[in-house]
Amino acid sequence: MLFNMPIARISFAWRDYYHLCKARVVAVLLLTAVVGMYLATPELPDFFLVITATFGIGLCASSAAAFNHVLDRRFDAVMYRTRNRPLPSGKVGTQQAIVFATGIGGFGFVILYFLVNPLTAYLTLLSLVGYALVYTAFLKRATPQNITIGGLAGAMPPLLGWTAMTGSFDGESLLLVLIIFAWTPPHFWALAIHKREDYAKAGIPMLPVTHGIEFTKLQILLYTFLMIIMTALPYVVGMGRLIYLLAIIVLNVRFLYFALQLFSTDESIPLRMFWYSIRYIMWLFFWLLVDHYLPL
Repeated sequence: MLFNMPIARISFAWRDYYHLCKARVVAVLLLTAVVGMYLATPELPDFFLVITATFGIGLCASSAAAFNHVLDRRFDAVMYRTRNRPLPSGKVGTQQAIVFATGIGGFGFVILYFLVNPLTAYLTLLSLVGYALVYTAFLKRATPQNITIGGLAGAMPPLLGWTAMTGSFDGESLLLVLIIFAWTPPHFWALAIHKREDYAKAGIPMLPVTHGIEFTKLQILLYTFLMIIMTALPYVVGMGRLIYLLAIIVLNVRFLYFALQLFSTDESIPLRMFWYSIRYIMWLFFWLLVDHYLPL
């Protein structure tokens, strides 16, 4: 019985399910979704709708993360970086994780469908399926271009935020998706270089494993140039103004510096670039939001 369990064990179990949700990853996704909500309207959006949509999208994103844990549990048990995750460590059973993921995903879908709008609910469900099944269950195991193709699911949150406020989407919302879509490969491949031996041990065909580190570095540099072009588009179409332009110049110069430094002999650069890339995407969306309300 739950009530007979020691308090420490209940707390420990709560943390295990919390880790299934990949909360830090979901937090970054939600930031981009919330910015999408505020960019969708010239005035401040309805606060209750923002909170409701954020909660529903967050539940579905957490569900996708939990399904990712389930589908990757055998890989996670082999890799040093992930062997202490809840499933390979035995802290949470597979059936428990499936029930948990299904429950929070279903609850999130219901919230979005009835309290936000059906379009956002179905697009969020599509993103969940795309990440949990198309990317994790198939692409990740089948091709070194897994993160390039599967990155579309992770790029959807700003579009979801936009449709949550408007019930429709247009070209500007798709620009936000393209920015994250172009950012994802250099962001993730930097980590893949750092963890190449782990991925090779698990038999996951990440680009540094199948094509080598030098080829991956070149791809990171090329995608960095593509990302820089994508980040300039909001300014070109008038979605972003001077504040945003100045911000992306600074952010992109730093990102390009890391992409070029990858070709040096400093083995710490890939991991440093990975951590910078997370701050990069958060700051980019932050300055988009500031620019939206404080145009110069």
